[in-house]
Amino acid sequence: MRHVDRIIDAPADVAWRILIDTREWPIWGPSVRAVEAPASLIGPGMHGRIQTRIGLWLPFEITDWEPQRAWAWRVADIEATGHRVDPLGPGRCRVTFEIPRWAPFYDWVCQAALRRIEERTRARARDAKSVR
Repeated sequence: MRHVDRIIDAPADVAWRILIDTREWPIWGPSVRAVEAPASLIGPGMHGRIQTRIGLWLPFEITDWEPQRAWAWRVADIEATGHRVDPLGPGRCRVTFEIPRWAPFYDWVCQAALRRIEERTRARARDAKSVR
């Protein structure tokens, strides 16, 4: 499995929340248009559906789960990306996408997603500071 990652100047818990919130997926995920799931925050074993950018609805299942750290899934019963957040200090983290060998073309999608996640985490971190 290959991976792409990005160091983000925001707390790991902020990045984690964005990664597990299905309402965020269409915002940061270039290949996701919509999500139907029983709850907005994913967890181990959750099932749902995503709508791809071309309009196709596909089932998903969360297959691996490490709280506050990592999750992976299957989409249409095919191993898909893994997602990982590693804290690098109080206001810094590394977000990693693990890309299955069968999807070498997916690097650019994950790079775009990482840029969008960075934008979302920085905005959330700024909002949290302004509320204090």
